Amino acid sequence: MSFVRRHFCIGTSLLALVAVTGVSGLALQPAMAQSASETVSEAKLMAPEATPLTVKALGNPDAPVTVVEYASMTCNHCANFHKETLPELQKKYIDTGKVYFILREMPFDPVSTAGFMLARCMPESAYFPTISALFETQRAWAFSNDPAAGLRTVAKQAGMSDANFEKCLTDNDLAGKVQASATYANTQLGVNATPTFFINGKKVNGAIGMEAWDKELEPLLVGKEAAAPASAAPAQATAPAEASAPAAAPEPAAPAQETPAAEPKAQ
Repeated sequence: MSFVRRHFCIGTSLLALVAVTGVSGLALQPAMAQSASETVSEAKLMAPEATPLTVKALGNPDAPVTVVEYASMTCNHCANFHKETLPELQKKYIDTGKVYFILREMPFDPVSTAGFMLARCMPESAYFPTISALFETQRAWAFSNDPAAGLRTVAKQAGMSDANFEKCLTDNDLAGKVQASATYANTQLGVNATPTFFINGKKVNGAIGMEAWDKELEPLLVGKEAAAPASAAPAQATAPAEASAPAAAPEPAAPAQETPAAEPKAQ
């Protein structure tokens, strides 16, 4: 489903809306194939107005290749990528200083917006583990009759109190910034499906596997020196014990992770 056919619901009513919204049928349709020649300039992709939010990234910013992913927390294809492909991508390219990986928010519904807000309210080092925990347990919270309860479970497992959880999900400023990032992606970068990747500016749609990543990345690395490996947060975290993880996909499952403790400070 395209971005323009979805609506954000932000503001002080977000938490209440998440609690009562039925999210069945919100999974995105597979992305349409993109032309290999479709490229966005670095200036446009990295412009300050691209997002008012702080950068959330893995790897060294001096790496020869920069990958920007636009994802939705309720996108099953995004979940598959983060569970099954990102760990291998991180091991082979990100942790070796070859790729700098940036994650940006592209929520198509209030439940996804709430998931991103929860991750943003965690400490800096806990952002990616929280994203991974949410993707690991996506089916338990995103596609349930009570997504707020599922999100609250993830928050509790990370050490967040009920009061701080509600404070986080009723943060108008944070919700507006998440929306602004997605609006720019849609109107300026042509992002209308998730996941969408920009590989040194080249737009690639869909949760491509490692063979496809190798084909995209290897030519860009010829003759290039890798940057010094950067210390980064792990790509994954252990799913909360109370929540059941999504059904296994046909590709190999990603390794388990550890969910961090949290303080509710939006970043």
